Amino acid sequence: MDTHKTIASRIARWVGSGSSVPDGETPGSESFTRASEHRRWLYDQIGEFLFAHDLDLTPLNFSLAHDYLTGNNHKVATAVASRMRTHGAITDSWAEALVVREQTPEITADALSAMVERIEANLVEVSHVIDRSHSSATDYGKALAGAAEDLPAAEDGASGLIKLLSLTESMIKETRDVEKELRKQQKQVQLLEKSLASARHAAEHDHLTGLPNRRAFEARLAEEAKAASSAGEPLTIAFCDIDHFKTINDEHGHETGDRVLKFVAEILSEISGEKCHVARHGGEEFVMLFRNQTGEQVFDIVDESRINLAQRSLVNRVTGKRLPTVTFSAGIADVLAHEDPRGALKAADQALYLAKKYGRNQVRIATDEQ
Repeated sequence: MDTHKTIASRIARWVGSGSSVPDGETPGSESFTRASEHRRWLYDQIGEFLFAHDLDLTPLNFSLAHDYLTGNNHKVATAVASRMRTHGAITDSWAEALVVREQTPEITADALSAMVERIEANLVEVSHVIDRSHSSATDYGKALAGAAEDLPAAEDGASGLIKLLSLTESMIKETRDVEKELRKQQKQVQLLEKSLASARHAAEHDHLTGLPNRRAFEARLAEEAKAASSAGEPLTIAFCDIDHFKTINDEHGHETGDRVLKFVAEILSEISGEKCHVARHGGEEFVMLFRNQTGEQVFDIVDESRINLAQRSLVNRVTGKRLPTVTFSAGIADVLAHEDPRGALKAADQALYLAKKYGRNQVRIATDEQ
């Protein structure tokens, strides 16, 4: 039996089982009376699941397989079962998208605003706790001073000392309560700040390539245009599109298409730096912003990346079949030559269109005649 038939037979087994745990192998059966045997069974099943679907051996895929097999995460188990019924197999890109979606809360303006409000509320509460601490310390100081003044006049010196000890004990308790409350509030603020940072990152980055997304790029474009204009520095934008990408998806599958997207993203990221911002604009489109670089300079940089990509030999990991040469076309425009930065993006897009029209696998600079 060849590799494809082997994988297909394993997938058929998992699809046909119709549940997270294969029939006759539930942990409640007699063969799983001991926890160690159950762990061994689960370990074997996770490995079998990953191999059956030809998934990479990554922590993310192990997590997905574990959640599916144990049913610990109902949403994941349901999504995996549905995917196998409709498509027959799980892919690395689909698994990545599912896990990221489940682990990341819905990112909306309202959600981000709510997180910020909760952080602000916690900071206000911390301020109140600190004020209470200062107030308690002031009251304690006054009470202690009064008790000390009364101590020489007291007929019973012991009672005066007891009063002092009682005041001290009360202050120690109050201090401990304040410290406990401050630790609690500090922990809540740290958790909220971490969630907020994760939410912002997820909202501004493409989960497949890890590059900033279109929204993040447009914000960066506006900022860089303003800064470059003030500094009198050139600012150039490049719009790239993978050639014949639909053919790659149609002939080799979307998983291979996803791998190509990630590979191109890596090629373009090699030129990213302090003065170059690279983002995924959507689909098979990428966009780059070059600070203090002219159109001619950017042409050389982007064209070098184009040549680098075109010289690579890529292979379909599942079939072993060599992919056609992967190339991209690009258009370049001067941002400050346009009243609106988006106008520069449009000009770069038009130059890209001409690069596609006249043969692909080339870079063109936008001109006034376009």
